Amino acid sequence: MAPIPTQSVETERQKLPRMRSSELWYYFGPAFVASIAYIDPGNFATNFDGGARFGYRLLWVLLWSNAMAILIQYLSAKLGIATGQTLPQNCRNRFSRRSTIGLWIAAEISALATDLAEFLGAALGFYLLFGPWLEGLGWSRTQVLLAAALVSAVCVFAILALELYGFRKLEMAIMGFVCVIGLCYAVEIFFVHPDWKAIAYHTLIPTIDSKSIYIAVGMLGATVMPHVVYLHSALVQPRVQEEKSDTPRRQYLARLRHLRFETIDVFAAMNGAWLVNSAMIVVSAAAFAGRQWQNGMSIEEAHRTLGPLLGPTSATVFAIALLCSGLSSSTVGTMAGQVVLEGFLDVKFSIFLRRLLTLVPAIVVIAMGLDPLKILILSQVCLSFTLPFALIPLLVLTGNPDVMGAFVNNRLIRSVGWFAVSIIVALNGFLLWQTLSGQG
Repeated sequence: MAPIPTQSVETERQKLPRMRSSELWYYFGPAFVASIAYIDPGNFATNFDGGARFGYRLLWVLLWSNAMAILIQYLSAKLGIATGQTLPQNCRNRFSRRSTIGLWIAAEISALATDLAEFLGAALGFYLLFGPWLEGLGWSRTQVLLAAALVSAVCVFAILALELYGFRKLEMAIMGFVCVIGLCYAVEIFFVHPDWKAIAYHTLIPTIDSKSIYIAVGMLGATVMPHVVYLHSALVQPRVQEEKSDTPRRQYLARLRHLRFETIDVFAAMNGAWLVNSAMIVVSAAAFAGRQWQNGMSIEEAHRTLGPLLGPTSATVFAIALLCSGLSSSTVGTMAGQVVLEGFLDVKFSIFLRRLLTLVPAIVVIAMGLDPLKILILSQVCLSFTLPFALIPLLVLTGNPDVMGAFVNNRLIRSVGWFAVSIIVALNGFLLWQTLSGQG
């Protein structure tokens, strides 16, 4: 699709009618779907570990991580709205065949690794809820996890099937999961009675030392997930297709209006994810302060410890939040893989078949008795490696007037964007080196 001709943006903005709350609600959804990547099972493990070991001191890391996430997700949505195409489609149309294949391989690695890990996270959520009861009946841990994986697969298939009844149904389901996760952590904070003055101080004032720098780098460096950078540019497409107009000017105004709504969507969703992540640290810091963990706090250790400390209701709420996170993030991971495959290679592939193919390695991992938490860590290594292959093309494309037309990034956004991406890529590179060298 040809880009919209460049014209006076400020003049055209003045012609836009005022936004109404009823219209704003219709445009809410894409960013909330993408925000699931920021509250996935990997975030559970990292945030609880950081809170248990360093209290509230790393809350500022989440604040700055969120600022960068807002910018990156905004640019992804902006590209999709301005061009009417996804990030992978734009890469295929603008870059060489060799570059496109290379970008596709990197994107496929990140999508598959994420999809596998988040599916295992969903299975772990079921295990925490029902595992003790089934183990009491004589089931082994591996058998419980296999059964949990099969149940998770059925649930994810059901969630994906909602899109057959319209994209809005699927968005509403994911938004429902986000709300449940947020509600669970609101309940958890009620149990722990945190120190709000200390929370405010450490959110605004950076504090770090030689002991906390590694986990701080991990939290900041893994802030942006490459699969949702690809996905967000696709999530806006159903509304873009509904905004087709008979003249370039009308089309431009419709997309400018869409971008204005989507900016609010991004701001609300990313800040919601930031609050949930902060709540994870707050709960962990308030509940586990002063306790020593030899190898860091795992998800299962956090669940086992919450019960005796805060009561069985707290442990159950934690498991429900993890289950919702695993199911929704697994669904989003499958959707991202579909966007990557179809966008880069221009082929049609059933999303249900893709989910089924991803199920096979997950079953193999569980059947072999491998630790799902270690698979989550491995997925973070894969994401660290593939992240530049998503962010750099995004900035190149959104800074190209031939691609974006009047929506091209201005000098300030280009500068801030490259600065943020440089930080993210550098920290992910450091995290990757740290993990591979065994220093993490």
